[in-house]
Amino acid sequence: MSSKEWQIHNPDGSKRVIVTKLLPGKRWLEVLRAANCRIEVCTSPDILTVEEIKTAIGDRCDGVIGQLTEAWDETLFAALAAAGGKAYSNYAVGYNNVNTAVATRHGIPVGNTPGVLTETTAEMAVALTVSAARRVVEADTFMRAGHYHGWLPTLFLGNLLKGSTVGVIGAGRIGAAYARMMVEGFKLNVVYYDLYQSKALESYIADYSEFLQAHGEAPVTCTRLASVEDVLKVADIVSLHPVLDATTHHLMNQERLGLMKENAILINASRGPVIDEAALVAHCQQYPDFRAGLDVFEDEPAMKPGLAELANVVIVPHIASATGWTREGMATLAASNVAGILNGYPVWQDQNNILPFLGDHPPKAAPSIVNAKELGLPTA
Repeated sequence: MSSKEWQIHNPDGSKRVIVTKLLPGKRWLEVLRAANCRIEVCTSPDILTVEEIKTAIGDRCDGVIGQLTEAWDETLFAALAAAGGKAYSNYAVGYNNVNTAVATRHGIPVGNTPGVLTETTAEMAVALTVSAARRVVEADTFMRAGHYHGWLPTLFLGNLLKGSTVGVIGAGRIGAAYARMMVEGFKLNVVYYDLYQSKALESYIADYSEFLQAHGEAPVTCTRLASVEDVLKVADIVSLHPVLDATTHHLMNQERLGLMKENAILINASRGPVIDEAALVAHCQQYPDFRAGLDVFEDEPAMKPGLAELANVVIVPHIASATGWTREGMATLAASNVAGILNGYPVWQDQNNILPFLGDHPPKAAPSIVNAKELGLPTA
């Protein structure tokens, strides 16, 4: 065990599961107790090092619930396999911190927590958009500092959202939810880039456009464009929702930032390295009417030099999924992944219908195992 403080639940459980951060709610503990697990939870707010996690795994460990902030690669999966480990789950929908090929080679299923972050993350992207467009954080700081001496016609002029064009890079579940929220809330037109056409999003916005016209309002449109560059050139707001891989690392670099309008808004609630943060700092310094809203950062928890001083950037500490319902749901899904594998359950296949695991009678399955196919695991 590492030198950090740990809580132990169900000490007589026959299966040992370590959890590298204290998780919200109690349902996840009940899931692991029901699987006869001894649960050891690190209560320190510090990010555990690879060596600390390896020490915590020890000589016998059946499963782990880990964090996006941890590097799960050869060292940890080899240690987990040597300790008899059979399951790992990331407490996140993303798993770019996990080398799934290594996990598969060691025969360890890797879980994640999809389906409960969609609306919450999209809502935060909307919140960042509105805050950046209407300069909410700047105005709040101004007011608290006692600088407000009366209404002025030119005080904190921002961007009107209604009737503008929002661009979405990555129209998966979260990107599509963000687009719908922006259209319904502000009646914007949507342009998007994705490897695949989002027929559901296009159909939804077409139906909403008909509704608007039936009530005497202007129609709205949704158009898939051929490239990221095409979106950047025409959009007043760009929200990033791609997966993080080799093709999207520094997707927004100096060249692509230069394609955007000088008063555009860039939102990132996906993964920090999607943006070349140093290039963004330079761009925002050069164009004071350009604004950004960031929930994630390239070198979390650090920020690139100069970012914190930029008044035209809204920054929040990776809280897009931070609602009680979502974070507790993530914990339940992560625990259900580990418990499901340890119980010998099959893997749930309907990733668009994950909510039954949060109900009173959850399926006897592991909700989401990303390398299930590679491991040849049975499915439900």
